[in-house]
Amino acid sequence: MKKLPWEGLHPALAIGVGLAVIVLIISGHFRYLADGAFWAFLFRLVHIWSGILWIGLLYYFNFVQIPSMPKIPDEQKPAIGKVIAPTALFFFRWAAASTVLFGLITMTYNQSWNNIPVSIGMLLGLIMAYNVWFIIWPNQQKALGLVEADADAKKKAARMAMLASRFNTMLSIPMLYGMVSAHLPQAW
Repeated sequence: MKKLPWEGLHPALAIGVGLAVIVLIISGHFRYLADGAFWAFLFRLVHIWSGILWIGLLYYFNFVQIPSMPKIPDEQKPAIGKVIAPTALFFFRWAAASTVLFGLITMTYNQSWNNIPVSIGMLLGLIMAYNVWFIIWPNQQKALGLVEADADAKKKAARMAMLASRFNTMLSIPMLYGMVSAHLPQAW
């Protein structure tokens, strides 16, 4: 069977960016490259893309991986713990960092610090990113055996990572509301 150009991840991403550039050209938006509004849009686009990756992985862990683990035979669990989870956690961590970075740039660029729902969403996002880097990741390293820990410590670490992940899932709902409702008029 002939291999398609977008079968690999990196070619698919490159083709996607190329198609976006074609849309930019066709739409005539390239005329605005020197305009600050275009760059504000671009930063927001990267912020949203990073956020989709971050929250998508958060939901994958909470809706798919955690509930499925008890159903997986013990001899198959190393495939998750040694291959899939570390890779997913890599993108999870860096998507969180990228989302926060481009969110701060977007808020600064748009001077939207006084938008209460966005500010609340940003605060919740910062709490969630803190949990990713300083609670979930260190505990997952123990639980997955990426750092040395005895069986009891691994069990406790897995529970702590799961609880922090559930907490982030809970916070993601009001965080997303705050971000998406930014265009609505404020009542105060």
